[in-house]
Amino acid sequence: MNWLWFLLIGLASGWLAGLLTRGKGFGAAGNLLVGALGAVLGGFLLDLVGLKSVSRVGSLVTATLGSITLLTIVNFIRKKTR
Repeated sequence: MNWLWFLLIGLASGWLAGLLTRGKGFGAAGNLLVGALGAVLGGFLLDLVGLKSVSRVGSLVTATLGSITLLTIVNFIRKKTR
């Protein structure tokens, strides 16, 4: 059941991050990938500052912040290579 929650939270956070950074989503597979990677990145970043999410809402916030960070980095690199 934890994997199901991880996938659902990843999908939702990828979609939210897509809306907040680009104005549209990336499709289900893209949102899931961005959300899953963002969840890992967000957990790592929050651990660096001594914070931890303890609920599913906290996990969603953590994953969304990580996804936004990930998309910001990717967009920055894309602009530099053009």
